[in-house]
Amino acid sequence: MKVTLKYFGVIAESAGKSEEVLELQQGLSVRDLKNQQIKKYQIQDAESVQIAVNQNLNSEVELKEGDEVAFLPPFAGG
Repeated sequence: MKVTLKYFGVIAESAGKSEEVLELQQGLSVRDLKNQQIKKYQIQDAESVQIAVNQNLNSEVELKEGDEVAFLPPFAGG
């Protein structure tokens, strides 16, 4: 299945790109995808990276063909 990954802020800097389309195996969890990409691009402070699937901050969904997965950097309060 193909999914679109979008990277923002320092994550995009680490990845060297803001977007890519990946061919993934069916049934891959959001958590596994996050771990795979964090390792691939050596993203720092991995615990504070948030994931949004189709613009919803819910990392417990199963990925489907055509999903959009956003990797969001830590947010600063204020």
